[in-house]
Amino acid sequence: MEKMIKVLIVDDSAFMRMVLKDIIDKQPNMKVIGLARDGLEAIEKATNLKPDVITLDVEMPKLNGLEALKIIMKKSPTKVLMVSSLTSEGASITIESLENGAVDFIQKPAGSTSWTFRQVQDELIKKINESSDINIDTLKLMKSDKTKVRKPVKLLGDKILLVASSTGGPRSLDKVIPKLPGEINVPILVVQHMPAGFTKSLADRMNRISDLTVKEAEDGDVLQKNYVYVAPGNYHMGLKKINSGKIQIFLDSSEKINNVRPAADFTFDQAAEIFNSGCVGVILTGMGRDGAKGAFKIKHYGGKIIAESKETCVVYGMPKAVVEDGYADYILPNHKIAEKLIEVLEEK
Repeated sequence: MEKMIKVLIVDDSAFMRMVLKDIIDKQPNMKVIGLARDGLEAIEKATNLKPDVITLDVEMPKLNGLEALKIIMKKSPTKVLMVSSLTSEGASITIESLENGAVDFIQKPAGSTSWTFRQVQDELIKKINESSDINIDTLKLMKSDKTKVRKPVKLLGDKILLVASSTGGPRSLDKVIPKLPGEINVPILVVQHMPAGFTKSLADRMNRISDLTVKEAEDGDVLQKNYVYVAPGNYHMGLKKINSGKIQIFLDSSEKINNVRPAADFTFDQAAEIFNSGCVGVILTGMGRDGAKGAFKIKHYGGKIIAESKETCVVYGMPKAVVEDGYADYILPNHKIAEKLIEVLEEK
């Protein structure tokens, strides 16, 4: 018999609690075992009821979702899905929550009525199912290693650094981008699977804690060294050469690839065509196979690939695909990737 997934719902709106409970209780393999209306109640019920998964509202009185999450992950580590409205504050707290142990998040539709929330019910159920399978040890807060690589990178030839991530990505990115030196002397492109609006918050947060300049990519941006460009939600990020010999970013809203947009395969493929053996690709934690075809293309042109090892992945899907296909030159925990990147970039 299939194991029942026990869910705790935390939301300050009685109406939202009712809607979520109704959606979850209709699933044959899920059962709502508790409801909480604020962060304080969430901590108490997480500790006493021991749910498998918690849906945790981001913006609440008394204790917001992020503050509650931090305490829950210390006292009673649990798989947590943040439920966020798309406000700049909500998006910012959501990104910080993902870096503090939350598995993933669901975006509340605008004007969250019962009917609009039912538009995302399939995503909610899918993410609860996926969350329940994750190893809690990968979510427990690891001590943050703040050491940075300070020295400028001495490059031979034109190079570019490409990073792909999905579920658990913000936390792994946090262990890679801020550790890189301000004078890395290459442009960096990041493709993180995330809806529009949240990618800007991700870029802004990384910018605050990095020596590099991090921004959400815009159509027409000309690639600059020591800049990190984050693909905006809902757009593939491509590259093209322009007259001056410079390389420009273009945003593309064509069909999803691997069921996602932005897709790493799209960006990696374009970068490999332009930079050839100067491409260094990094595949971080995430569900599915996005990045595997792009890694093949990079290897075809003589570039290098680093995959995050299983021990630090929230979901060992994307890196696993690259490793199993034989494209990974190095397989490392996320906190050791920055150092290896410098080494690889300085190779002939």
